[in-house]
Amino acid sequence: MIFFENMTEQQAREQILSMTAEYCKTFHNQKKEFKEGDRIPYASRVYDENEMVNLVDSALEFWLTSGRYTDQFEAELAKYLGVKFCSLVNSGSSANLIAFMALTSPLLGDRAVKRGDEVITVAAGFPTTVNPVIQYGAVPVFVDVTIPQYNIDVTQLEAALSEKTKAVMIAHTLGNPFDLSAVKAFCDAHNLWLVEDNCDALGSRYEIDGVWKFTGSVGDIGTSSFYPPHHMTMGEGGAVYTDNPLLNKCIRSFRDWGRDCVCPSGRDNLCGHRFDGQYGELPKGYDHKYVYSHFGYNLKATDMQAAVGCAQLEKFPTFVERRKHNFSHLKAALAGTEDKLILPEACPSSDPSWFGFIMTCREGVDREKAVRYIEEHGVQTRMLFAGNLIKHPCFDEMRKSGEGYRRIGDLAVTDRIMKDSFWVGVYPGMTDEKLDYMARIIAEAVRQ
Repeated sequence: MIFFENMTEQQAREQILSMTAEYCKTFHNQKKEFKEGDRIPYASRVYDENEMVNLVDSALEFWLTSGRYTDQFEAELAKYLGVKFCSLVNSGSSANLIAFMALTSPLLGDRAVKRGDEVITVAAGFPTTVNPVIQYGAVPVFVDVTIPQYNIDVTQLEAALSEKTKAVMIAHTLGNPFDLSAVKAFCDAHNLWLVEDNCDALGSRYEIDGVWKFTGSVGDIGTSSFYPPHHMTMGEGGAVYTDNPLLNKCIRSFRDWGRDCVCPSGRDNLCGHRFDGQYGELPKGYDHKYVYSHFGYNLKATDMQAAVGCAQLEKFPTFVERRKHNFSHLKAALAGTEDKLILPEACPSSDPSWFGFIMTCREGVDREKAVRYIEEHGVQTRMLFAGNLIKHPCFDEMRKSGEGYRRIGDLAVTDRIMKDSFWVGVYPGMTDEKLDYMARIIAEAVRQ
């Protein structure tokens, strides 16, 4: 284009990025005055020109796959969480898949999860916390949860234990940490792996042994999701993190096709032994770039996603503080509804970065009728994900056969959540005005 004729490439790039910033300021994030009845989503992206500039900057490089922004994001998220290793992936569900599959690696010896081994979890959550266990051929063991924390009932852990138990894999529900002290002590006592599904709780903290730690950093592996409704976003994306070097090696291998080589994309022979190793029954000296130690996947994210994530991470601490404010404001505004609703409570010793505000209807309140009223008045609602996962069609065959999973007791609280609970958002883009309106509509709904 003539526009660039007298420019260097760097000058052209700077011009494009400057125009991108102005474009974003002009045509995106135009604040609109709130009017009662306007749609209030449970979540939405919060961004400015920095995310868009990073995205275009990455696009201009046209590297496309993981690159410098990926390296930056992994390093910065690891530093924020206080962990040694972080691997960016293409979704939170992929993060859970890799986290579980890492536990099946032969490199772990006797501690490796094998088909038929058991993993303790809950049914009141999102399916991709559990799906990898079933897909691999291990057995999920479902325990109940509690109200008003909506997390695992730790009093059932010992009942769930068997000689086949190898791991515990559970989520911090809607940002509210589960009882990490009890769960970690249980895992340590029985030599079990602990995977924290941290996809709905990035930025939450828990005090354990007198030290405040971020959720996701206490167990053996933590996972995050960067889908648009989550605490921060890069469109699609996720992360897996750990302090364990061996687990990190397994995580990287499963993410990158299952290969044995640790060289990043576009770089060869970092170890200097690419052509002199002996692996399996391959010929001696077979190219290490194409040696596979696991049955892996390609679950990397793109550098364009990472570029957005880097800009989001800069804002992230403010996102967390706003979520906490919005939760507290909404709970205060709903004071007086406790005769109709059970309001949420933080787990003791925790400082949640709330993903949502969950409520359970008391006896005499019809959730379906209440939710319909709330939605008709512009406030978006959500169920607690699957409610009770084992009631879903994907479990039909296992329910009929009585094989493939175990449950402890009748999961009565899980069933109650499935029947009586719902939640609304507290994302950083919420204003106090919107929160007050939401509270009024919710109160009206449960008093119909």
